[in-house]
Amino acid sequence: MALEMRELQADEWDVWYDHLELAFGGVPESPAERKLYKSLTETERSLGVWDGETCVGSAGAFSFRLSVPGGALVPAAGVTMVGVSPTHRRRGVLTSMMRRQLDDIRAGGEPIAVLTASDPAIYGRFGYGTAAYAMAVDIDTTRVALSVPPGTEDVRLRLVDPQKALADCERVYAELVTRRPGMPARQPGWELLGLLDPAAMREGASPLKCVVAEGPDGEVVGYARYRVKADWEQTGSDGKVRVQQVEALDPAAYAALWRYFFDIDLTWWVQAYGRPVDDPVLHLVSDIRRTQARQRDALHVRLVDLPAALEARAYGTPLDVVIQVEDAFCPWNEGRWRLAADAGGRVSCTRTDAPAELELPVRELGSAYLGGVTLTSLAAAGRVRELRPGAVAEASRAFAGDVAPWLPHGF
Repeated sequence: MALEMRELQADEWDVWYDHLELAFGGVPESPAERKLYKSLTETERSLGVWDGETCVGSAGAFSFRLSVPGGALVPAAGVTMVGVSPTHRRRGVLTSMMRRQLDDIRAGGEPIAVLTASDPAIYGRFGYGTAAYAMAVDIDTTRVALSVPPGTEDVRLRLVDPQKALADCERVYAELVTRRPGMPARQPGWELLGLLDPAAMREGASPLKCVVAEGPDGEVVGYARYRVKADWEQTGSDGKVRVQQVEALDPAAYAALWRYFFDIDLTWWVQAYGRPVDDPVLHLVSDIRRTQARQRDALHVRLVDLPAALEARAYGTPLDVVIQVEDAFCPWNEGRWRLAADAGGRVSCTRTDAPAELELPVRELGSAYLGGVTLTSLAAAGRVRELRPGAVAEASRAFAGDVAPWLPHGF
């Protein structure tokens, strides 16, 4: 029987999602997680591959607006729920879904697609480049102190119910979105992701807690969600604070929240995962070695409409460069493009017959798009070819951002 790929129907969602869970190891999610993702799924943007009545492949997309350098919010397809049943591997199922999906994204007018990868090696061949990384820290609070900025003592902290504080927390998040590339503006329903608290997610830790930071006028200027894992040894307590989110609008509030974690009784470790690689906490701690920071890939970017994507972001310095782009999977992006950005913020990206000054695959352009991966480093790895002396350095300075791009949550 031939395989059939079609748009997901609402009454097929449960079977479709059962397949996805199987493709990711067969461990079912909690009812709360499943209910939330069912409500967030855009069935008109979700594909299923069927072998008779059996779903053997899935791929979906969320409609995001993603922050890019300069603070613009760019329409982006958040590629998600991609999986192929082990019985149907090596039959072109994934490639056919990626082909259909990118065609649909282009037709829908979204210049970029983004995803988080369970296996990063899979998506490079479809033009996705690693554009943002995430940091994990395990801080030994018995050996590390914090040096906080002026004004920290003026910040008032309050423990609150996570649900009741949701509106204040979302207001803080919304104000931060345009300050850092890679952050999605939350669409209705996505604010609930940070409140998910099934027992399986706790790994023996407490239910989710929330603390808010208030400025002198009583307005909430920061928040943190966390759990506490109580542990005991013969020598006494060995508890851990597990930070889920911590965000603030100013340095004093941010430092106050981190100091709060350090001061929780009967805990000696603060653990935070999925943080920006340039997180300010790295400059608050007294001993970076005892902070045990490490990083991994987080957000992968694919330029779907290359000129629209490059024109949507800002550049740190004026630029005028001709780029030869390789893109076999989306051939409409292939060829030579003149990218020009002036000091007034005007940007254009147009086809040209002028000689190329840089040559690179679209995957590397996606890696550099949010400003966190430099073209200089990619050139040093042989991923970018310089055809005019100085072109790499000029383009790298223009593409680089002031802050590291960051994806605050998965999708």
